[in-house]
Formats: sequence, structure tokens, C-alpha cells
Amino acid sequence: MAEVPRINVLPKHIADLIAAGEVVERPSSVVKEAVENSIDAGATIITVEIQHGGITYIRITDNGCGILRDDIRNAFVSHATSKIATADDLNAIATLGFRGEALASVSAVAKVEVLTKSRDEDMGTHYRIEGGEEILLDDAGCPDGTTLIVRDLFFNTPARMKFLKKDVSEANAVAGVIDRVALSHPEISFRFIRDGKETLLTPGDGKLTSAIYAVFGKEFANSLIEIDYSLNGISAKGYISKPVYSRANRNMQMFFLNSRLVKTQTGSAALTESYKNSIMAGKFPACVINLTVPNETVDVNVHPSKLEVRFANEKAVYDCIYYGVKNALNKEKERPQVELEKILSNPKFAKPQMFMPEKAEQISFSPAKQEIKFQSAKTETKPEIQKNETKFQVKEIDSAEIFTNAHFAQPEVVYETKNNKPDAEPSFSKPKVTLYTPPETVKEEILPVEEDVAEEIFVEEIPQVIEKEIKPVPDFKIIGEAFKTYIFAECEGKLMIIDKHAAHERMIYNQLKNSTDGIYMQSLMVPVTVTLSKEEYDVIINNLDTLEKAGFSVEAFGTSSVIVRECPSVIEAADVENLLVETATYLLQNKNELIGEKLDWIFHSSACRAAIKAGDKTDRYELEVFTAKLLADESVRYCPHGRPVLAELTRRELEKFFGRIQ
Repeated sequence: MAEVPRINVLPKHIADLIAAGEVVERPSSVVKEAVENSIDAGATIITVEIQHGGITYIRITDNGCGILRDDIRNAFVSHATSKIATADDLNAIATLGFRGEALASVSAVAKVEVLTKSRDEDMGTHYRIEGGEEILLDDAGCPDGTTLIVRDLFFNTPARMKFLKKDVSEANAVAGVIDRVALSHPEISFRFIRDGKETLLTPGDGKLTSAIYAVFGKEFANSLIEIDYSLNGISAKGYISKPVYSRANRNMQMFFLNSRLVKTQTGSAALTESYKNSIMAGKFPACVINLTVPNETVDVNVHPSKLEVRFANEKAVYDCIYYGVKNALNKEKERPQVELEKILSNPKFAKPQMFMPEKAEQISFSPAKQEIKFQSAKTETKPEIQKNETKFQVKEIDSAEIFTNAHFAQPEVVYETKNNKPDAEPSFSKPKVTLYTPPETVKEEILPVEEDVAEEIFVEEIPQVIEKEIKPVPDFKIIGEAFKTYIFAECEGKLMIIDKHAAHERMIYNQLKNSTDGIYMQSLMVPVTVTLSKEEYDVIINNLDTLEKAGFSVEAFGTSSVIVRECPSVIEAADVENLLVETATYLLQNKNELIGEKLDWIFHSSACRAAIKAGDKTDRYELEVFTAKLLADESVRYCPHGRPVLAELTRRELEKFFGRIQ
């Protein structure tokens, strides 16, 4: 029989190490606890300085009330605090700290030094404690307030060190804490110094917009809608993003409860529901909302991190956020629309024209017209074309939309097959200018698209999509399109139903994945600046090589933004920001994936965004082009997500369904 184990009372230093594991997880935990103490001390200016991600050095300086010399030792004793005195105080906690565990936990796993002075004392106090053992207590000359210095975090617990991340990751986590605290207390001026470089400075003027501007930048600050709503004794104040600025994750949703950062599923659910039918499914709004509730109606003593809270009436909190956001969104919609004619008639606004310049108009085509008039450069203009002697008759093929549809482009028609260029673009990107100026040998009889012409075109282009033998394109006939989503075609005695989005997505994915000479990248005329959360920024910077292999040229732009200068040619500039945020979300959730798997996901996402969408209008010529490409490439049978691209019904199956045969 096994011996009954004895119960031992753990020594103080072991108990402190265990307690520290709940409070001090990483450098950002230390900064959070120390800054909250500074706020509770009435500080109006707080400076945070770190080195090597805060692992080797953290310094927090404030101008608060300071600590009395007689209390300095007690400040580092577990469960010693100035915030509460009786059990009743727990029912209405108004301070950020109250557990009395922070300093004791930090001093148990680090080397801590304190310089502090209260306004009523003539001399300050210098105190040092390392691994829970007091080293020094002496007088010191110092200004009013407190300076806390933490060195060599986890120096006596090497097992904890291996769970820390790279310095840049830890530093970004600290920066994230400072950002959130600065947003929750705009009346306090925060300064953050990272490895000797100042990366954040808030004015402390009490305006939330000033703090948002300092933390996230001008672009994000200008995309917000104010919310100020009260219901049943609860108020919600702050800012929410306009629906057009939705994001791929909830990382930019920040809720504060009585100026305390909290994680609340109630708040997230109310926010998401209030934006219903205003943003796309799978997208999330951003917000900075401070909830003010009576202290006695909320329990913040749930976890040592104090991020989780319990509400006495969650329904009231939900309703306040939901109706507050709804009202703010409705007011935004009710704003008067800008009258374009007045703006254009005002000389002050004459320069930023809202129309395309003259040169662009010369090669543009209007899908509303029933005939096409080519207008190319003067040196290339032919009299017979200007006189409209040659017209496209809009019968079965409405070729006007070939050039206006951004998803598909008429393939480069090689009228002399000997001039076969290896620059085919299976992504159906925008047409080349040369398409608009036919050679002199072009005659009217080639304008209607014959099936054999389409076959010749695609047999020549497909080998550049994927390097393998391509079978000849079988004869087919386009019947039509249903719901602007499904192509119906007759081919070799079968009825084919094609999902055009899924098929196009697969074609683009194949192009990106099988490119042997590298992905064709396009330089953005106006580089795209993307504002990210600290975690998103960190993961993007750590995966710049992967993004480059995927066709993106990304550079750091400040401490919370990146700038995209190049992207794959199949991607529209308007999609770059959302695609990068989605990529950051994926990388955060799949940090241990291999580079090949990361690239594959980026190719999937890029192809999905670049492909023609269900519901997009497609003319008959594009249907011909599309179907020919699909039939020429047997690999285009499933989209990258595994959904089928093509369904086939034989004539026998149809006749059996309608009872013509048994």
C-alpha cells in the first residue's frame, strides 16, 4: 500500500513564485500592473521605458502621490493594498488595483528598484528587492511621485523564460497595453520609449479623439463615428468605425468598464448585432467604447488579471451598447449628401475632379451603349472607324462589356498566329491597350466570335497558366447564365452547369501557385497604408519574407502601420488592406504552420478576392472565353476550398427525369 503523502505548508518564496505565475506572465503583465498603480495614485503624466522587449529592463515613472517611507516594505507584501480595507469595499471597487498582489509577484521573479516620494515628505525613499529578498532601504533625493525599475524578469525561474517570445513580440505586447490604457484615460499624458526611441506620446488633454489619433493615426481617427448613449443607468461613450471600414477580426474592438480595460462577450455580441446588414458577413467593426456602470453592479474580482468581469444585469449592458451603436449609425446615414454639382462649380474645388481625365476617356467604353466607337490616339485613328462604318452589332455577343468588366478581359487576340507572345494572363485581368487598336488586316467578318476562334485563342494561352499538356477544347455552345452566377453550356451531348466564381478562383489560384518565374507583381500608384493592432503588426513584420514570396512588397511604417508598395497583378488596390488584415489574422492563429502552408492560404485568399463574384454581370463573349478556358484545363474542377466547379447532366439523365424514357 502506498504511503500517505504529508501536507506541507509551502515556504513564502515558493508561494510567491506560484502566485506570480497568475499575475506576471510576461513583461506586458508587469507594465499593466505598474501603470494601473500609477493611475490609482493620481498621476497625470506617466512614462514607460523598456529595453529588449521589457525582459531585461522596465522603467515606469509617474507624478502621483508616491509611497510613504513607512509603507514601502508593506507595498511588497502579498495582499497588502491601500485600495480596500473592509469586505464591503469589494462590493464597489472604484480603483484599477485592489488585490495587493502585483508588487509582491513582480519582486518574486525579478530585480526591483523603487524611488518614491510623497508631497508631504522632505526626502524620498530608495528601495531594492530581488527575488523576494530585501536588498536596500535608504533615503534618496527624487521628485514627487514614483519610479519603478524592473530588471532581469524571471532571472530565478529559467523555466518561465523559455515561454517568452522574441524581443519584438514582447515589446509589441507592452505597446499594446500602453495603447489601451492611454485610450481608457485620455486625461493622462502617456509616453512610451522603446529601446531608446519614443514611439507614443499622448497629450493628456482629456479628449478621446486626441488619444485615438496618437495611438492609431489620422486615417483611423477620421473613420470613426461618435457614440454617446445612456440607458437604465448605464452609459456608453466613445467611437465606432464606419461600416465601410470593417475589419477581418475583432482585434480593434476595445471595451472599457469604468475606464478599466475588459474583455466582454456581451459587448462584442451587441456591437456585432448592431452592425447587422450594414457590413459583410465575416467582417467586424472597430470600436473604442467606455461603459460607465454603478460599481456595485459589476464584479471585477473574477481573475487576477482583472480582464474578466461579471455584470449583475448583462441584458441592460447589451441593450445600452446595441441601441447606442444603432442610433449612431442611423445618424450617420441621415447626414445630408454632398451635391456634386455645387462642388464642381466652386472654383475652390476645381482641381480634384471626380471624372476620368481626357486620355483615360479615349480608351474607355460604356456598357450602356448598343454600339462601340473606338477612340484611340490621333496617330492611330482610322477614318473609317471614326465614321462608324464598322459597328459591332449587339446580338448574341455584347462585346462592349468585355472592356468595362474588371473581372474578365478579352484575351489578346493574335490575328497572325506567328506573333504568339508568352504573356497570357489567365486571371482575366484588365485588357491591354493594344486590344483597342486592331491591325489593318482586321475585317468585319472576324468580329463575331466563332467557336473555332475561341478554341484557337485558348489553346495558345493555357500553357502559360500551368505547364502541362493541355487537351484540345471540345465543341461547346453557351446556352446562357442563371442568377448571374451559373453558366449553362452544351458540350458533347451533356448539359454543363459552371459556378463562374469557383472556376475563376481556381484558375487564378493555379496561376499564382504554379508560377515558376515568380509572381507577376504590380507597383501601386498610391501605396496602401494599413493600420494594424500591435499583434497584427508583429506577425506581419515577422512574415515579410513569406509575403514577398506571395507577391506583396510590405514595409514597416511606424510602430503600428505597414505600407504596401506592390501586390500580385490579379489583386485590385482596393482589396489590399482587407487582404493584409485577413492574412495577419490567419498568421496569428497559425503561427506554427510551414511556409508552404502559409503561402497556400495567401494564394487561396488572393484568388478568392480577385475572382469574379457571384452576381457580377457577364456578357456572352466572356462566357465563351471562360468556358473555353475551363474545358481546356482539367485541373479546374474544384475551387481551392474544395467546392465543385462543374456539374454535368447527360441527355439521358434529363430525359429520364422528365419521364421520356424509363
